[in-house]
Formats: sequence, structure tokens, C-alpha cells
Amino acid sequence: MLVLISNVGSTSLKFKLYDMPSEHVLCDAKIERIGSLNGIYHYKNDENDKEHNEHDIPLKDYQSGINLFIKDLCDKELGVIQDVNEIEAIGFKTVISKGFNGTVELNEEVMKGMKDYLFIAPVHNAAYIGAIEEFKTILGSIPMIGVFETSFHRTIPLKNKLYPIPYEWYEKYGIAKNGYHGASFTYIANKARKDGDYKYIIGCHLGGSSSICAIKDGKSYDSSFGFSLQTGLPHMNRSGDCDPYIALFLENEGLSKEEIIEGLAHKGGLQGMSGYNDFREIEAAAIKGEQRAKLAIDVFVNDIVRYIGSFYAEMGGFDKLVFTGGIGENSKLVRSGVAKALECFGIKIDENKNNNISVDGYISSDDSKVKIQVIAANEELGIAIETYNYINSKKNA
Repeated sequence: MLVLISNVGSTSLKFKLYDMPSEHVLCDAKIERIGSLNGIYHYKNDENDKEHNEHDIPLKDYQSGINLFIKDLCDKELGVIQDVNEIEAIGFKTVISKGFNGTVELNEEVMKGMKDYLFIAPVHNAAYIGAIEEFKTILGSIPMIGVFETSFHRTIPLKNKLYPIPYEWYEKYGIAKNGYHGASFTYIANKARKDGDYKYIIGCHLGGSSSICAIKDGKSYDSSFGFSLQTGLPHMNRSGDCDPYIALFLENEGLSKEEIIEGLAHKGGLQGMSGYNDFREIEAAAIKGEQRAKLAIDVFVNDIVRYIGSFYAEMGGFDKLVFTGGIGENSKLVRSGVAKALECFGIKIDENKNNNISVDGYISSDDSKVKIQVIAANEELGIAIETYNYINSKKNA
């Protein structure tokens, strides 16, 4: 079965075409700077290694990017299929929809639920809605499946997800911890347990959006993310955990609701603390001695350590620590800082391994009580597996 996976960003699109259930990738593509005149396009046929790369091309909307990819997908030289209708399903990493969870077909009701929750996930849901609607216009005959980020976290016990608020708010509005990055943690949970009997795993998905997940017996037990994506660790430009009365105080000081949201959701986080909007720039500035950049990294590492410590206590054990995501895979500085702060748990990092790690390797010392592993994020594969299983179950129903 041919399953196309689309990973949507606010200004980007990533594609992978899988032959399932073998999990074999036939082709992949990445489109950046959608909505600009200097877009970047990369397509690769993984069967013959032929590529198509373009820079500084006009990409006014998602439709432009989708059409560019479909053209190469079916091209005689570059393509891997003759007709787009050979694809049996399109899978999307989706975030949250009111009244829906898990893996579902993206019908009108589900799309309405995503629109109803735009306020909770404004950047993410807006991007997914826009891209999915374009896909429906262009490829409406192909089933489109959403794998919701909250799905993996349905196993979190109520004691770990309930807020200390009026209980009727939970009953009436569903306000509780949702958890996100489900596709990433599903992949981590499966991969990290393959080479040993690891009962307690703590996963650190660190990137533009960051979260920690306590994984007990392969299932989500707690998450640093709460009801919205605004919570948890400092993100690149979202504040993460923040006293709710700060917003009320600023409103009393004369700031508008729009100004407060802009500060917390778009100009906060690591960017707000450091002044830089790329973690590589933050690291470089910190190494040069810029105090705001160094402080941003210190706050980030400290919050990671705080969540890991609390999850260790909640689960009653800790066998493996996993780093993934752009920062988790590439920042030896963050990995080292976290590991050293956790030495009281018997964690020992091998700095030589940490400095020279290739993805999917171990960076813990031989005598470390907790194994430390770096795993390359592969959300697309997790979504492909869920999409394939969903379509297959429908066929066999």
C-alpha cells in the first residue's frame, strides 16, 4: 500500500511516500519558505537517487508547493509512480480537534473540531487546516487521515492530567492535560525498548517546540505539555509554563490582549530571553559570552531537569533517557548540561561519545545507572504506520 505522509509547518511542507507495511521510503521532499518569492524546494527519488533542487522560487501558498511535488512524483525521470491515484491514503500529523482523538479520517466534522480549537493551537491548527484544505481541493478522491498529537497521551492517568480548577470545567469544557508530540514519542517508545527491557523511559523532544514525556511500560504516563501548546518547557518563541496571573497583571498595566498573546506566544521562550530565534545562534552567542544567551540555555536546561526529576519520582523508576528533535539530536551542550545536573540519579555521560555522537547512538558511560540515547526523530514513519493500520482495518472490517 502506498501511503503519502505530509508534515505541515506554518511556512513549510515535508513529504514522504512509503510502501507499507515494509516501511520503505520511495521518495521524499521538503519545501521551505512557503508564502514568499524566495522559496526552497528539494525532492529526492530514493529509488534512483535522482534529485530536483531549486532556490529562490515563488511559492505563494501551499497549493503551489503541493503541485510542485506532485509534478515530480509522477514525472517520467524523477517520479516513482505514474498516476497520483496509485496513492491509497494521505496521512497528516495533526495537533488537536475538539471531540476527536487518535487516528481518524479528516471529514468535515473533524475539520470543524480543528477550527473550534484554533485558539488553543493557533499557529499549528491554522497551518494544518490550510494545507489539508488544499490537499482536498487537489487530491480529494484520496482518503486523508489525521494522526492527532494528543493520541499517545490518552493513557496518562487522571491524577497526572487533572488541573486544580473547578471540576465542572473539566466536565463541561474538557480542560485537562492533553500532551502533544505524540508521533515523536510513539516512535521513541517503540525504538527505545527494542534493545532492552526498559520499563521507565523519559523522552526529551527538544526543538522549536519542546516537551518531556514520561513513558511507563511503553505508554505515556505524563507530559510537560498541558492543555495547550503554550505550556511546559520554554519553546523557541512560546513562553511555556507561566504564571497565569502575569497576563492579568499586564492587562491591568494597560497591555492589550493582543499584545500579551504576542509576547507570550510569539516573542517569548528562548527567543524572548536571548534575542535570537535560532538555537544554533543562541549557542554561538553563549559561547562568545553573551549573558542573555547563556541565561536562556541555563533556564532551558534547568526546566528540562525539573521535569525529568518530577517524572522520575512519579514513575518510581528511570531506566533510559532519550534525546530527540533538532536540539536534542544536535546540541551536545544541552545534553551535557542535563546529564550533569542529573548525576544524583546515577546518570553518567561519556563526553567523548556526546561530542562525537551519530544519531541513534548511546552517550552514557559504561557505569551509568541510566542509559542515555540519542534517537533521530522520525515522526513521518510513526504517522505512516498509524495511517496504514487505519486504512487496513477499514478494509478488513
